[in-house]
Amino acid sequence: MRQFDDLDRQIIISLQVDGRASWTSVAAMCETSVPTVARRVQQLVAEKLLKIAVLPNLGSTGPTETFFTRIGCRPGTQLDVAEQLVAREDVRWASLITGSYDIAIELVVNSAATRYPQTMLELQEIEGVQRWYSDLLLHVYKAAHDWYRQLVTHEVPDQRVSLCRPEHFDKVDWAILDCLRNDGRASFKTVADGLSLNESTVRRRFERMITDGCAAVFTIVPSSLLGLEAETLLWVTVEPAKLAEVAEALTRHPAVRYLGATLDGNALLCEIIADSTAGLFEFTTSTLAKLAGVVGWNASVELLTLKRGFVETPWWRDQLAEHHAVAGANHNGSRT
Repeated sequence: MRQFDDLDRQIIISLQVDGRASWTSVAAMCETSVPTVARRVQQLVAEKLLKIAVLPNLGSTGPTETFFTRIGCRPGTQLDVAEQLVAREDVRWASLITGSYDIAIELVVNSAATRYPQTMLELQEIEGVQRWYSDLLLHVYKAAHDWYRQLVTHEVPDQRVSLCRPEHFDKVDWAILDCLRNDGRASFKTVADGLSLNESTVRRRFERMITDGCAAVFTIVPSSLLGLEAETLLWVTVEPAKLAEVAEALTRHPAVRYLGATLDGNALLCEIIADSTAGLFEFTTSTLAKLAGVVGWNASVELLTLKRGFVETPWWRDQLAEHHAVAGANHNGSRT
């Protein structure tokens, strides 16, 4: 998998700010030509290194609860289990991880009392699943979609996590979102023609959903291609009285992409992105270890992100195929 160059990175920053920005505005921000921007983005999409999707925010289908779940698999079944998890509509995020578990997922379930036990029973029945640990996410402090820009500029983005309600949508809104789920840059005219609507109607409804916080545009790229090699999950144990203070400090840190409070163990679930293992060491020793109230932490490295924002990452299957091809070649070479 190739590395992004400086222009690619500038384009990604622009698209994380607004994944539906016109080529003209992206070109102006990147100080290049419109044809160059269009060609670069089309190439990234064709290479399965970039995906832009428009998705409804949590609450759009009714009240939900979010659980962070780690799953241990029988040896040799991890990828089969991962594939089944990715296919589930209630899995919002999924990654292969290091440590005592193999896969971590963010599970969003209907808040009806019977739904979560049923969901866990369904997970147990997946061939290869041996054990799991699940924890309720009580509150989300930060969920940054423009994480690469904040690492470059050190700006602190708007941290508010938008929630929606079913009555904010009608069947036309849902039809528009369905069209934009897999191609978030589809033109309003294309969507309108496909739904037999006026282009102005599609534009107006889309802008209302975005402005009201009922939908968001996601720009999904592999962070490793931006020179960020260490994606890590940290379970930070905090003195109960210091939880809000520690959360506020971590929310302001540009390396923190996600931060939520969990029910078990007075803990904060923190996802960080660093440029290297050295950068991760710097974060844990110079930031985390010095925060008053932090008792300790456990961690898992994210090996391969499979799903983000309910959308399957377009590169994970090809990346695994590439890995298997290299491993096979090395194995055959070692036998000669």
